[in-house]
Amino acid sequence: MAPRPLPDSDADARPAVPAADRAAAPAASAGQQPRRGAGLFPGLIVAVLALAAAVVASLAIGARPIPPAEVVGALLGQGTQSMVGIVGILRANRTVLGLVCGAALGASGALMQAVTRNPIADPGILGVNAGAALGVVAGATLTGGLGLASTVWFALAGAGVASAIILLLSTSALAASSPVRLTLAGVALAAVLSGLSQTFVVLDETVLQAYSFWQVGSLTARSIDEVTGVIPLVVAGAVIALLLLRGLDALALGDDSAVALGVRPGWVRVWSLVAVALLAGTATALAGPISFVGLVVPHLVRGLVGPSLIRVVPLSMVVAPALLLVADVVGRVIAGGSETPAGVVMAFIGAPLLVAYLAAGRRVGVA
Repeated sequence: MAPRPLPDSDADARPAVPAADRAAAPAASAGQQPRRGAGLFPGLIVAVLALAAAVVASLAIGARPIPPAEVVGALLGQGTQSMVGIVGILRANRTVLGLVCGAALGASGALMQAVTRNPIADPGILGVNAGAALGVVAGATLTGGLGLASTVWFALAGAGVASAIILLLSTSALAASSPVRLTLAGVALAAVLSGLSQTFVVLDETVLQAYSFWQVGSLTARSIDEVTGVIPLVVAGAVIALLLLRGLDALALGDDSAVALGVRPGWVRVWSLVAVALLAGTATALAGPISFVGLVVPHLVRGLVGPSLIRVVPLSMVVAPALLLVADVVGRVIAGGSETPAGVVMAFIGAPLLVAYLAAGRRVGVA
């Protein structure tokens, strides 16, 4: 009796995959057999070293370069009053702000790419930051200023509404069929929300003056007390994100497979929405809408440690602050006597990095 012929390929022996799950298949298979990348610990060492270098640069480099030894002395309260003021107050404040906002944007970007199954998702591109900005402007109009204590809750509400809209769009058949379609829908949403923000701004001249600088994304507008006051919100978002990682990795296999593994896809998506709103909303309230951090960093991290979210999200929270601090340092020195906001520099850094990533031939499913 002739032996039974073997299937021509592994694909012939597998059951059919639902159309909605095909976009996640490359990431899922890569999660089972990482194509390359170091483990979490070696990747974490590299990321921490990069972050440490960025922190030192943020404290030492500016319109007035300061040697590292004098930086340490100023942080300890030694040296001249001018030196202590420059390093211990001005640069330390913006460094802490960069650390908090960078971690929040990096984690929220990785979460959005996972939950929407869209490799070019980012809170800035898909309109979440624009929703938070609309909340800030609406809150400022109602309360009479851009004070963080009075506007952060409006920012969280705006980010939550925008995240919910994006989540609904990502589960629709039209958007799920192509990441580009979801991205275009997000860009349109961001444009609408930005237009509403401008409407609020032109109605209040006081808000207009503060908004004109805040809207481009800067690490200079908040005191250390304001930053530390909202850190619990970022911590809450980060904890929720970390608790969701195994569920999101299972979700990458497809909804049916996730259910078979004991994961509730709807529950995971809703709590991911909450985490994104907390992280992106707080970061936007602090520094203004900054794009590209959440888009570029997860791709860089995947190239370092592979596609598993258990590695990608924690490392994104380390790499993203380093990238944002580098953007801030570049902005201090690139224009001579004046400063370029970190959000503007981040756009110039982020876009070429993304283009280089795509040109290198990495499969990110942008079709």
